[in-house]
Amino acid sequence: MNNDKEFLATEPIGKLLLRLAIPTLAAQMINMLYNIIDRIYIGHIPGSGALALTGVGVCMPLIMIISAFAALVGNGGAPRASILMGKKDLDSAENILGNCFTMQIIISVILTLIMFFGNRTFLMAFGASENTIEYAVSYMNIYSLGTIFVQLTLGMNAFITAQGFAKTGMYSVLIGAVINIILDPIFIFACHMGVRGAALATIISQACSCIWVLSFLFGPKSTLRIKKQHMPLSAPVILPCLALGLSLFIMQASESIISVCFNSSLLKYGGDVAVGAMTILTSVMQFAMLPLQGLGQGAQPIMSYNYGAKNADRVKSTFFLLLKASLTYSVILWVLVMVFPQVFAGIFTSNPALVAFTKNALRVYMAVMFMFGIQISCQMAFNSLGKAISSIVVAVMRKFVLLIPLIYIMPHIFTADQTTSVYMAEPVADFIAVTFTAILFSVQFKKALSAIRGQ
Repeated sequence: MNNDKEFLATEPIGKLLLRLAIPTLAAQMINMLYNIIDRIYIGHIPGSGALALTGVGVCMPLIMIISAFAALVGNGGAPRASILMGKKDLDSAENILGNCFTMQIIISVILTLIMFFGNRTFLMAFGASENTIEYAVSYMNIYSLGTIFVQLTLGMNAFITAQGFAKTGMYSVLIGAVINIILDPIFIFACHMGVRGAALATIISQACSCIWVLSFLFGPKSTLRIKKQHMPLSAPVILPCLALGLSLFIMQASESIISVCFNSSLLKYGGDVAVGAMTILTSVMQFAMLPLQGLGQGAQPIMSYNYGAKNADRVKSTFFLLLKASLTYSVILWVLVMVFPQVFAGIFTSNPALVAFTKNALRVYMAVMFMFGIQISCQMAFNSLGKAISSIVVAVMRKFVLLIPLIYIMPHIFTADQTTSVYMAEPVADFIAVTFTAILFSVQFKKALSAIRGQ
């Protein structure tokens, strides 16, 4: 592909979204394998699989925080770089790329130290029991050492996709996923390393992905390149990126806080089996969320570039096509989860009691998942247009204003089955949040389009 990005402004939107979204969708689906392949193998370790799965599940809040910091920088900087490309200001776009690269290295070093030396304290606070803590610590001691690879792979890959190099972005994830799938059974079973083997396989595969991403962004094929002169941090450059990325950071980091709230509440009312079920519910929710985010990331360069180029009709058409595709996906997956919950549960565990418990919890937890296409489409569009405040508002509303209080309130309202009441907090919060987001977006989107039309 040459350095001319006019195809983002001229190619038919349906064809263009397909061209960009299929690789990003594939990348998100492959990326999901990083998070679930370990759990599938761990859940089937003879004898200790169920407890080991619960232990690794307790690590998820820490892993989500690491990913959230990558989103804070990468997904905050990439849309701003796309908008500047639409304005033909490549030097400023490269300045953003260089600043974001430096910021991610700094954050990675700090996170590695915190996660390595403090993980036991965090894990006990996050819902680990005496039965599961050693599995959790064994996993995190190794995983934390690969923090810089996770950060740079996820954060910098956003800049590859934002330039329209969707296939290259997909390969970034594919390389790591294939290596992870090969190494997992070798380390876990053949080398008898258990959960430590799963963590080692993950960080080796992420290191390989990281090498691929950086070699592209430093190389001649990329339109925007990482250059030494753009690496020193500049507050006017990096702070607006962090402001825009804050909504996705809140979305992902709050998953960590919410996991803690769910785990502590479920441990109180349902014990280790309820916490183990939550690990599976979180994994299945990723089946819903990551492909939707992949669709959004495919649409992001189109919306951002054309917003910068003041082409309102293409921005509007791209959003509504994204909305239709996202809703179609979320409705289909919702139907499958409601009809075959035991199939989804059985992917992650062979424990009959855990499958039986989880299939009922899944139907409750994902009761309004069919609406998620609206939530993610609107949130990704806010980000694509650089609307940091609106994006932050909808993220805070869903997680902090609604979900966290409901986790603790619901068991006191529906006392007959308090464990199920905890799971009910998710669909109640989601229904209210999606309604709020749709109303706010319809108002803000009209204003944004009118502004670039000069009305």
